[in-house]
Parts: sequence; structure tokens; C-alpha cells
Amino acid sequence: MRLTKIKRRQRIKNRVRKIISGTESQPRLSVFRSNKEIYAQLIDDVTGNTIVSSSSTEKEISKVKGNKTETASVVGKKLAEKAFSKGIKQVSFDRSGYLYHGRVKSLADGAREGGLKF
Repeated sequence: MRLTKIKRRQRIKNRVRKIISGTESQPRLSVFRSNKEIYAQLIDDVTGNTIVSSSSTEKEISKVKGNKTETASVVGKKLAEKAFSKGIKQVSFDRSGYLYHGRVKSLADGAREGGLKF
């Protein structure tokens, strides 16, 4: 039986989450990609809290003209900016089962340009 896209992504996500975990000093950068928007958040898995989040639905970011890949890069830079204000420099990248390509890669590159280390 062939897996659907959603079930395949869920399997990959579970396999990666067994290995990657975030702490307060090195949180997990989790990405969610919908058809129109992209969301990213830094998560401390020890306490289960979201430390910082950023998405393409924020007013400042939604005003930026460009395609979805360029918007994802802006989201990454904004997330890095917010993380530095909280004193976070090092993160673990969790692509949530998505291919490291297109918008996910653009978000990661934007976060690196903003100064985060993976």
C-alpha cells in the first residue's frame, strides 16, 4: 500500500523527532509550511514552551512584496532577530518532515543570515 503525502511526512517527522530535541540554551527551530503561509518557532522541549515564534502572517512581514520563498527568508531573519533579543544563538533545525528545499531552505538560510547557528 502506498502512503499518502501526509502519512509519509508524519513518519519522517516522527523519525527525526526521536533524535532532535530542544533545550533552553539550544532550542528546536520547528517549521510548518502551509500552501499560503510559513510558520517557525523556537521550542524548549524540556518544559514544552515556545520561546519565540514568527510567521508570514505578521503585519510587518505580510507587507513585504515578493514570492513565498522570499517571504520565508524574511520570516527566518525576523525569527533570528527575536531569538537574539532573548539571548539565543544556537538552535537545532527541525524541518518537520518537509524536504530541505524551496521555502524551508529559504527560511533556514534567512535564519543563518540573521545570525543563528545550526
